[in-house]
Amino acid sequence: MPSTTSSHARTVADVGEFGIIADIVRDLSMPPAVATGPGDDSAVFLVNGSAVMSTDMLVEGVHFRRDWSSGTEIGRKAVAVNAADLEAMGVTPLVMNVGLGVPGDLPVQWVHDVATGLRAEADAAGLTLVGGDTTSARDVTLCVTVIGQTEGREPVPRSGARAGDVVACRGRLGWAAAGLAALGRGFRSPRAAVDSQRVPLVPYGAGRQAARAGATAMIDVSDGLIADLGHIADASDVRIDLRSDAFELPDPVRAVAAATGKDPLGFVLTGGEDHALAATFPAGAVPDGWVEVGAVAETDGTAPGVTVDGAAWSGEGGWEHFRA
Repeated sequence: MPSTTSSHARTVADVGEFGIIADIVRDLSMPPAVATGPGDDSAVFLVNGSAVMSTDMLVEGVHFRRDWSSGTEIGRKAVAVNAADLEAMGVTPLVMNVGLGVPGDLPVQWVHDVATGLRAEADAAGLTLVGGDTTSARDVTLCVTVIGQTEGREPVPRSGARAGDVVACRGRLGWAAAGLAALGRGFRSPRAAVDSQRVPLVPYGAGRQAARAGATAMIDVSDGLIADLGHIADASDVRIDLRSDAFELPDPVRAVAAATGKDPLGFVLTGGEDHALAATFPAGAVPDGWVEVGAVAETDGTAPGVTVDGAAWSGEGGWEHFRA
């Protein structure tokens, strides 16, 4: 006899692994580059040029909270943080795999919402879902692997910055950190900042734009601008100096800073999870839409690193996992 239980009341345990998978892949369409998608042991797809791959994991309580974000928002965020890594290499997104771990008592509707978010953000990023895995887990966990293609371009590494280059950014900075601070105080506003914490606004296409313009090094801002530019400085063995007056201090960031007693510039320079792009370019090569914020210089016997207005940043640093 068919169950009369509504989908909102049914749990993952009621539907089972294969029911969840069927819901995630239902009505997926495959582009010509994908010969075999979900439903086989492995996906088969064609790559134009070299393949570039990245993986990120989102764990409940570390990267998101279900009382702060909807399933759709969490699904979108899981894709966005991964797609930003492909943008940071200057390559074209192609396909993705998703691993999903959930407790058995989780409502099926919530998983359906995650799948909706995954597919919506994948469409925005230019990615096609071609496979993955599901498993039981104590906490909700999403692990997304994305693959891009170079299409004849050289990927943009972190290690190519040179003295004389300029530093430029594309995308929001400080918004997600301001949103996290607001949520941590029990607020749900400013809405624009809170929404940026829930789903980063990745500047899709800007990575390829930077690569075509001759970017020498690039990274996405996941842990904070100073921290992430520090990775470029270390990999390239250079010094990077940022100009504080080059940064916009958006109204939502200012509002949260005022309410929490923090420096709005601190949110911009050290706040993570916006997944904006930061890159170095030869002088005069910064493309439209990018904002020049600093310069690259030789180390001159000092350690590689990042300064602000010629001095070490005295405020809080960026995010680092496992740090006490």
